[in-house]
Amino acid sequence: MAVFTEVSDKEARDLLRRVPLGNLTELRGIQGGIENTNYFLTTDQGEWVLTLFERLTFEQLPFYLYLMKHLALAGIPVPAPQADAKSGDILHKVCGKPAAVVQKLRGKSQLQPQAVHCAAVGDMLARMHLAGRDYAREQPNLRSLPWWNETVPVVLPYLEQDAADLLRSELAFQNHVAASPSHAALPRGPIHADLFRDNVMFDGEELTGFFDFYFAGVDTWLFDLAVCLNDWCIDHASGAHDAARAQAMLDAYQAVRPLEAAERELLNPMLRAGALRFWVSRLWDFYLPREAALLQPHDPTHFERVLRQRVAHPLTAIERPVALA
Repeated sequence: MAVFTEVSDKEARDLLRRVPLGNLTELRGIQGGIENTNYFLTTDQGEWVLTLFERLTFEQLPFYLYLMKHLALAGIPVPAPQADAKSGDILHKVCGKPAAVVQKLRGKSQLQPQAVHCAAVGDMLARMHLAGRDYAREQPNLRSLPWWNETVPVVLPYLEQDAADLLRSELAFQNHVAASPSHAALPRGPIHADLFRDNVMFDGEELTGFFDFYFAGVDTWLFDLAVCLNDWCIDHASGAHDAARAQAMLDAYQAVRPLEAAERELLNPMLRAGALRFWVSRLWDFYLPREAALLQPHDPTHFERVLRQRVAHPLTAIERPVALA
């Protein structure tokens, strides 16, 4: 979340005339993230988040917004997009760009998670995957293997030899995995694809919501779980996985949806895939940045460390045969 497009109070009030959420009292840009323009939109009726989409198009966005609406209606705690009072549309236009207004979730991000937080994320992630099974819209994960294949040659010239060698070899490995029968057998559906610590809200130990679905797409559920394990269940300094937190997340996830045989087989390759995806995107954002107020690119070497750990110290899953929901 950054500010690429400046939104004036007048433009915010114009939006609030179409999406009647009260009278504007404050409009404040949100620092963090690197994809979209985000503001806290406060009115005399409550607090909301206004997002202007800088890369996603009017044609792509209904997948994300209606997925959030679908999950909210299914009881998954996600911020529901707010509609135009006349048209019923949940996709708006602000400053000439596609925009959405969603509820501001209660609580705050848990940036120092313990096993109890990881278990809560694992449980809700599995429930979210099951709730998305009957979502009718289709859109691929736009930051999956085809994007890695396109982007790696662009960022390779910026790397030292050792890192470049690792990037090339891991991309080759992931192409090999993606062509395997085990990968074809992985269950799939809508995934969040970016469920880091700062995209989940907690009130104490209570998980109050998932948000920022704008990297979502149809992909393997295992990849989504791997992205979570790579952020919630690691030592940030080294990239090594934390066994207790990882087991708590895996146990909670599998209590709702036990992993299938192909998923248990490919857990560590998907952990490597998750590390590769964010290493590549951070390299791209770091070396080829866009101008934006409040923009702070993430350190790409973090996910290089995570990838090296996943290669050197594979993580495996144990079978949980009985689902509770």
